[in-house]
Amino acid sequence: MAFQASTNGPALQALLPERSDPLPRGSRPNYNQIHALPIPLTTYPFPPLIPHNPLSLLQIAYIYISQVLRPPCSHPSTRYTAYISPETLSIHVTDSEATRALWRMGFFGKGSLSRSEPSWLDREMRRRGLLAGETSEEVTSRRRDERKEFKKERARKEREAIDEKLRQEGKVDPDANGAPVVNGHVVNAVNGHLSGLIPEHEDTESRIGQGDLDHKSAKPTEILTDGNSSPLSEIAKEKKPTQCMKAVRFSPPIEANEMRESSTVNTTAEVLTSGIEEAKEIQNQEHLQLTFEESFFLVYGLGVLNVIDQGTNTLVPITGLLSLFRRNSYSPPCSPSSVKPDDPFLVSYVTYHHFRSLGWVVRPGVKFAIDYLLYNRGPVFSHAEFAVMIIPSYSHPYWTATPARREETQKKESKGWWWLHCVNRVQSQVRKSLILAYIEVPPPEDERTNTGSDPPVNDVAEVGRSLKQYKIREVSLKRWIPNRSRD
Repeated sequence: MAFQASTNGPALQALLPERSDPLPRGSRPNYNQIHALPIPLTTYPFPPLIPHNPLSLLQIAYIYISQVLRPPCSHPSTRYTAYISPETLSIHVTDSEATRALWRMGFFGKGSLSRSEPSWLDREMRRRGLLAGETSEEVTSRRRDERKEFKKERARKEREAIDEKLRQEGKVDPDANGAPVVNGHVVNAVNGHLSGLIPEHEDTESRIGQGDLDHKSAKPTEILTDGNSSPLSEIAKEKKPTQCMKAVRFSPPIEANEMRESSTVNTTAEVLTSGIEEAKEIQNQEHLQLTFEESFFLVYGLGVLNVIDQGTNTLVPITGLLSLFRRNSYSPPCSPSSVKPDDPFLVSYVTYHHFRSLGWVVRPGVKFAIDYLLYNRGPVFSHAEFAVMIIPSYSHPYWTATPARREETQKKESKGWWWLHCVNRVQSQVRKSLILAYIEVPPPEDERTNTGSDPPVNDVAEVGRSLKQYKIREVSLKRWIPNRSRD
């Protein structure tokens, strides 16, 4: 049976304890200044053109001529360095400056000891009392605790509202003392639960010794109320616990209190010095982890990263890096001759490169059962607006030339309605729009080389020639809810 009770009644308000004001939150960092650059490159845009001001034309002409004569460099003076481990095939950045730059300019990677932003060093310094501000993970944890307490408070109010409604409808008979009783049990109106029935002949018995209270001899007391007042308003008044005698020992009187110069410790200067020395002794044990797609985009797409083989300590070229990522995208890893045009890495990187080129901040979306999340500016500014699911598409005539290929491709690109409904419902619950990214897979390299195309000039041209064969189609999908989508 459903009950509707107002939480604004005077009887119910008497039950609720006065909630203390929430603690003031500290000032947030200036994320607009920290994440001013969307990618780790420096751009030099022209000033705006003002039609009614002829001097703006002269300024644009001067900047254009100066940049043509002396072109500015958009890339950093030294490329960032990442290491690939042959045992784990993980790519990590160990330099703290490179880690900070890659995260602040584009939100690349994640901290190895953090949920997202590399903040282990800040959390460790705050734990030791060397840092005053809160880290992002501490803010998230505090907000989760606040939401948990809010849900508990809301459940308690709902329980009290139901009890008040039952009492008003006469479905709960009050006992002699005015306390409501349900099935022979006294209702505890403070927490909304049922407590055991208290016999009338038992009385509270406490024995006070020399500073000790025998809790075993103490028995529960009945809840006393005034007959003229309502039990719910009076039961909120808590009885003071029985005061007991405590034995207190006093130290002997102090006859002299002499301050010696040699006993003065922990002065302000010494505390600051020790804090600075302790901060210098903390070694940052966290590094930045990069996915295969992020690493290859920084190497090939932006040209700001060098990947070093940790086993041989040599630079991995672009073609070697592409071949390594493609081979290890299978489980178990395959040989270079066994890779196919629809290998998981290449299909995933085409999608990543496409949305990064459009200006989106692309992050992994495994926690929402999809491939990628698209942020407008970054995770620190707002939640992701779109969720991307990658689906390979085989529309080239090569994939339907034989019955075996046709059957294999249909198995890869076909998805069931149950799968679609599950994924779409999850995204609608987290307020994200589902994007189905269909990747047009080209035929193998052997079929394309027979067309007489020009051979690549270098590694970058070869990679660009391979990626140019892929095409992407976007389909936006939204869950239709009848009671919200009526015309």
